[in-house]
Amino acid sequence: MSRVYDALRRAEQAGAAFTSAAPVAAVSANAAVLEPGLKLEGLLEQVQEVPFRGTTPSLMVDLSRPHDPPMEEFRTLRTRLNHMQTLQPIHSVVITSPSPAEGKSLSAINLALAQSHLAGNATLLADFDFRRPIIHTMFGIDRSPGITDYLMGKAALPQIIKKIAGTTLYVMPAGEAVINPLELLNLVEVKTLLGHLPKVFNWIILDSPPLLFAADANLLSTLCHGTLLVVRIGHTTIDSVTRAMQSLCNNNVIGTIVNGARRGELYSKYTYYHSYYYAGQPASKSKAPAVTEPAEDEPAQ
Repeated sequence: MSRVYDALRRAEQAGAAFTSAAPVAAVSANAAVLEPGLKLEGLLEQVQEVPFRGTTPSLMVDLSRPHDPPMEEFRTLRTRLNHMQTLQPIHSVVITSPSPAEGKSLSAINLALAQSHLAGNATLLADFDFRRPIIHTMFGIDRSPGITDYLMGKAALPQIIKKIAGTTLYVMPAGEAVINPLELLNLVEVKTLLGHLPKVFNWIILDSPPLLFAADANLLSTLCHGTLLVVRIGHTTIDSVTRAMQSLCNNNVIGTIVNGARRGELYSKYTYYHSYYYAGQPASKSKAPAVTEPAEDEPAQ
């Protein structure tokens, strides 16, 4: 914890200088320095590339099967966000939920994968859920070095970013466990980091703890351009959604992801179209497998 307290003291000493400086958006990318000797220019060339080692592919969208209904849903979400980006400067989005087990982490992962499917669309998936991180496990990479290591001065920025081979997706794991995550999130370095990363990445997607169980997501929402709230059918209550929205004060909430639809409901929109036209060819000439309607009580993955 001594490193955390040292970092907090440094943040307090630098606080006055930070508040009196020019706004982050006004600083040019060539002059932006996150730490002594490190410039954002050339950052992506310094990070390590790792193979795609998804450990639970049944829960993650398959980029090689773009017409699968789950992938279609996240492509729709991607399209709406990208259109919104043309209307206002939105580059960083916090993904959170009212309570645990509502699918926020998987929603963040799948949205990032969908965004990275576009050529030249550099996307950063950052695990800011320091309490129960899962992104490093889903991609089969080490948890540390990660964000907490960077904030405590144990690792440089290029060391905590991993590029997923064959995609434009970059992953920033949570880092080593800390006793009080909220102390780290209150460091001025977090605000500086999130303010400068849009100069390198078109989208920064943050996974954060549930709103009603920690204040982390509330703080992160004030530092990012938008917040997406994940709710789960049959699990999330109206009361918890109300309290979650009140905790955010409706601040920059740009939408809601409804998770947990039954497969029968999800597939019904695509069955006819993709059974007749598969990969742009009529079904009679294609080699596509027959479409089988799943059981109504089988949950969507």
